[in-house]
Amino acid sequence: MPRCRLRERAATTKPDRVPSLATQALLACLEAIEGDAALRRPERLGERIAAMDRLDALPFDDGDAPIRERAATLLARLEADNQAVYRAVRRAIRRGEGGAAMRTWVHALAPSAGTPRDGHGYDALDALFAGVLPLDEPDGGGAPPPDMVFYQPTPARHILDLIDRTGLGAADTLVDLGSGLGHVPLLASICTGARGIGIERDPAYVASARRCAEALGLEHVSFIAQDARTADLSAGTLFYLYTPFRGPVLRRVLDRLRQEAAVRCIRIATLGPCTATVAEEPWLRPAEAQRADRIAVFRSRAPASLAS
Repeated sequence: MPRCRLRERAATTKPDRVPSLATQALLACLEAIEGDAALRRPERLGERIAAMDRLDALPFDDGDAPIRERAATLLARLEADNQAVYRAVRRAIRRGEGGAAMRTWVHALAPSAGTPRDGHGYDALDALFAGVLPLDEPDGGGAPPPDMVFYQPTPARHILDLIDRTGLGAADTLVDLGSGLGHVPLLASICTGARGIGIERDPAYVASARRCAEALGLEHVSFIAQDARTADLSAGTLFYLYTPFRGPVLRRVLDRLRQEAAVRCIRIATLGPCTATVAEEPWLRPAEAQRADRIAVFRSRAPASLAS
């Protein structure tokens, strides 16, 4: 991910001072990263991402301008190395080989990704996907309407977990209700060949997601600027909700999904607070034991039992 905080800090200097212990610690960290020449090899992506996070978090003060400039230069160099990896993955996606390329890097990053303390936190996998997906996030449009929730992308590890546990494949159509920038449909299609549909009320987010899909040549991914309460849900085999809405809006969407389940079997995957509400739906049954730190998956009951 691009780092800009270092470049935005004001630069002032204090000449002829003895470096403080804090400054010496900054120098030691910087020199350790600069001295690791192998860090620039493509396969060291995860370690580069971790090193960049350390650099960006260094607590510079006003007198550390020369050190800060060195760190900014090093950050730019490491980011350029990362961008070379991201371009290679994008080329593989356009060739239809995105699934293999993603699996390779997901496996390589696993030791570096770690496990965020917050189940909704982000890690090195998110840095990879942010670099690969050419998405431009629109400016915030203010507070969402009543019962709508501010957009937050699903952490990449949860998307990969969803793909693995549902066995998502080319015969499936994943519908992301409240898709935002489209991370879930995009990555699901890249990794599995499944059809992806993102339904999002904000046209600016839809436009960005569409540009990304077009740039990567993803013909099986589409995005619709529409309210989930009125959208056509007939194509979906797996529906995903990262708590995009609550209250009466969520109730209406669940009623729409129950209508779909009355004529065919569907699956619903949820993350966040909406999971508790979905779990209470009598027409659904959990596919497995639920855990608070991962996506929950539900299956609809037999259509005949929902016809009334």
